[in-house]
Amino acid sequence: MSAEKSVVIVGGGLVGSLAACYFAKRGWKVDLLEKRPDIRLPENAHLVEHRSINLAISERGFSALRRLNPDLERRVKALVVPMHGRMIHALDGRQTSQAYDVFGRHINSVGRSTLIKILLDTASSYSLVTLRFNHDFLETDLDSGRVSFVNDKGQRQEITADLIVGADGAYSKVRQRMMARVKMNYMQKYIEHGYCEFSMPALNGAYAMDPNHLHIWPRGSFMLIALPNMDKTFTCTLFMPWSQFDQVRSEDEIAAFFRSNFPDALELMGEKSVRAEYARNPKGSLMYIKCTPYTFKGRAVILGDAAHAMVPFYGQGMNCGFEDVEALDSIMLQILHEKSPDSDDTCVLDEAQMQRALDEYSCTRTSDASAIVDLALENYIEMRSRVADYAYLIRKKLEGILHKVVPTTVIPLYTMVSFTSIPYSTVVRQWNRQTKWIHRSIWTLSAMTTIGTGVLAARLFGLLTGYPSSALADIVSRTLRIPS
Repeated sequence: MSAEKSVVIVGGGLVGSLAACYFAKRGWKVDLLEKRPDIRLPENAHLVEHRSINLAISERGFSALRRLNPDLERRVKALVVPMHGRMIHALDGRQTSQAYDVFGRHINSVGRSTLIKILLDTASSYSLVTLRFNHDFLETDLDSGRVSFVNDKGQRQEITADLIVGADGAYSKVRQRMMARVKMNYMQKYIEHGYCEFSMPALNGAYAMDPNHLHIWPRGSFMLIALPNMDKTFTCTLFMPWSQFDQVRSEDEIAAFFRSNFPDALELMGEKSVRAEYARNPKGSLMYIKCTPYTFKGRAVILGDAAHAMVPFYGQGMNCGFEDVEALDSIMLQILHEKSPDSDDTCVLDEAQMQRALDEYSCTRTSDASAIVDLALENYIEMRSRVADYAYLIRKKLEGILHKVVPTTVIPLYTMVSFTSIPYSTVVRQWNRQTKWIHRSIWTLSAMTTIGTGVLAARLFGLLTGYPSSALADIVSRTLRIPS
């Protein structure tokens, strides 16, 4: 297979490595630039970035892996821990399970470094892919496709490519270069909350808690979560306002904080470990990004966090980034072949076709990404407080019942986001319509119940007093002002 077109991908993380596989599969010559060392090498094991918040992979992520190669999906599924729901931990130690889906579908916990290594191995298997580690991107001439970087020997080097892909994260240098040439609307916002990571060791060689749940200790303005790992441990993450982090500075203060708010977790994590990890581990910031467009002519495009960084509370950051890659691939195939986007054919486009593909990609993905960025932010409120609220639980129960009865008409929001590939923007529109319908139905049922009670009371009153019961019933009905 001869390569007619070339692409430089900046960023060798999850999205960048998956993009490299897709472009190579379609017949493109790929140069992937990653500023960090190759984490697959034993000597670099200690350099794996210390990042909290385990990855949760669900249908959108699996769909992108499956489209590339069904064997890749199976390989990843063998390395995940299924999480069938949330386990809510009350302050008194009571635990309540909240299933994610009435039909038993689940999300999956997977280690970040584990998944990156698999994707890099897959990329390495393509003869058209060159992985360049310790290569730091400097600048690019978007018109000519020239990319400048510092190589692993500290020397400045250049490559020219037909397409430049920025998959270099929330602080993307490629996006910065594009903003100098494109009238890009851009918004970045830090939320008033941060996070710190802890660990929960195995207990007598087994998981210390039920491994098939995402564990949450909701405490109103803050929360602790725990996700299972393959080695029987849990990765725990404390999310709370910076103002509270500022009040908890010493080891004694963090121990007292856990004793007051997460006593059962403290017992399993170990006070000595909590003290040490709070002092040692960094306190991370949380931010989100929205921008548009994602492209420059037919020469450059940004994917993943470079285009739409989000807070981690819906577990969709990686899934959305993987879906970016799948969506771009689908659009490119449709434009080249004017046929099914699921073709296994090569896909080398000319410049006009590439611009058309990138324009369509940017148009569709910006609205979808904006929707999931908002949903992720909203889900933080749900996780830290609403999961323990009776109104939320009643609504969730009612939706589950209706979804079982009419599964294509009423679909819970979480189900649409995590267990389908319905576009995020469509999810929001359907959810809003559904919410209005459910609220209207609940109001109508409540009104009918009230009317029925009022009518019975009126009849009883009429029997006892001789006052016309029909008149009282009419008064009750008109007082409720039921809309037609």
